[in-house]
Amino acid sequence: MVPIQMVDLKRQYVKMKDEVDAAIQEVLTTTSFINGKAVGEFAHQLSAYLDAEHVIPCANGTDALQIAMMALGLEPGDEVITPSFTYIATTEVIALLRLKPVFIDVDPVTFCMDTQLLEKAITPKTKAIVPVHLYGQAANMEAIMRVANEHNLFVIEDNAQAIGASVTFSDGSVRKTGTIGHIGCTSFFPSKNLGCYGDGGAIITRNALLAERIRMVANHGQSKRYYHDVVGCNSRLDTVQAAVLKCKLPRLDAYNDARGKVAQYYSTAFATNPNITPPKTALFSTHVFHQYTLVLNGVDRNTLVDQLAGVGIPAMIYYPVPAHRQKMFSFLNLPEVDLPVTDWLTERVISLPIHTEMDQEQLDYIVHHVNQFVQ
Repeated sequence: MVPIQMVDLKRQYVKMKDEVDAAIQEVLTTTSFINGKAVGEFAHQLSAYLDAEHVIPCANGTDALQIAMMALGLEPGDEVITPSFTYIATTEVIALLRLKPVFIDVDPVTFCMDTQLLEKAITPKTKAIVPVHLYGQAANMEAIMRVANEHNLFVIEDNAQAIGASVTFSDGSVRKTGTIGHIGCTSFFPSKNLGCYGDGGAIITRNALLAERIRMVANHGQSKRYYHDVVGCNSRLDTVQAAVLKCKLPRLDAYNDARGKVAQYYSTAFATNPNITPPKTALFSTHVFHQYTLVLNGVDRNTLVDQLAGVGIPAMIYYPVPAHRQKMFSFLNLPEVDLPVTDWLTERVISLPIHTEMDQEQLDYIVHHVNQFVQ
C-alpha cells in the first residue's frame, strides 16, 4: 500500500508533470518572475470560473483578508463579527489592523457561523462580518447577506477552504462561495483544494470601485507608478505560482468531486458507529471537503491520534484552541465570551486524510482501523 498522507501532493503532481513542468519552464525562459503573463491569465481564468468580474491575485490568503479590510476603509476600534472556530489568520488580521473582533458561535452541524446569533452581536461600532466557509462547507450566506444589508455592513468571505463550493438561494439562483459578499478572499496554499507550489492568494469582488481600491492597496497604495494615494502593502502572486495554478484550475471540479467520493465512503462506513458523528452537508450548499472532520463522542482524542499514527494513519486536529482563547488576543482586553458550541467542537473534532489521489486500499485500511479503535 502507498503510504498514507493527509494530502499527497507528489502523486497529484506526477499525473500532470509534463504540463506543469512546461508551464514553469516558460516562466524561467522568459524570466518574467513578477507580474508575468501567467498572472493576468490566471486571474482571467479564475474570474470566468467564479463568474466574478474582478480577481486580484496576491501573495497569500492572510494578505487577502488584510487587504480586503484595508480597502474597505475600516478604522481602529471598528468591530468585525467573525467565528472563533477558524484558522487564526481570519482573526489575526482583525487585531493587526487594530480592529475589534467580535466572536460569534458556530452551528454544530455545519461548523460555520450561527446566523441566528448574528443580529445580537451587532452594535453601533459594527462595520463588517467575516463568515468562514470552514472545511469546505459554505456558511449560510443568504441569511448573512440579509442581515448585512439591513444594517449596512460589509461582508468579507473567508473562502480559503471552500473554493469551488456553491450556494443555492431561496429564489433558485446559485453562486460560488467567495463571490457573494462584498469581497471574497482565498488561499492557494499547497494543501488547499486549488493549491500552488508555494504561497498564493486572491481577492474577489464584483464591485469595480472596490477592485480598483484593492489593487492600489496590494501595490503600495499606488494609483500609478510612484504615486501613492493610500497606505498600502506589497502583496503579489509570483508568476511561477500563477503558471502552476493555470494548470490546476481546469481540474478543480474533478478534484472536488474526488474529495466528495472519499467523504461519502468515509461517512457510509462510520454511519453505524455510535461514537462518531460524520460531517454533514447543508441543504443550501455543496461541500468540497477541504477537510474531512469527524466529531468524536466519548473518545480520548489524543489517544486515538496516537493509535492511528502507530499504524501509519495521520490525523489532525483543526483546531484545538479557538481564537477567543488564544493568548495573542489578551492585549485587546476582550470580555469573557461564551461560545459553548465552539468550545465543545474544539475538544472533539478530528480530521482524517482526504485528497485527490486516495485509493480504495488506503480507504479500507483507514476505515478499518478507525472503527477498530473507536468502539
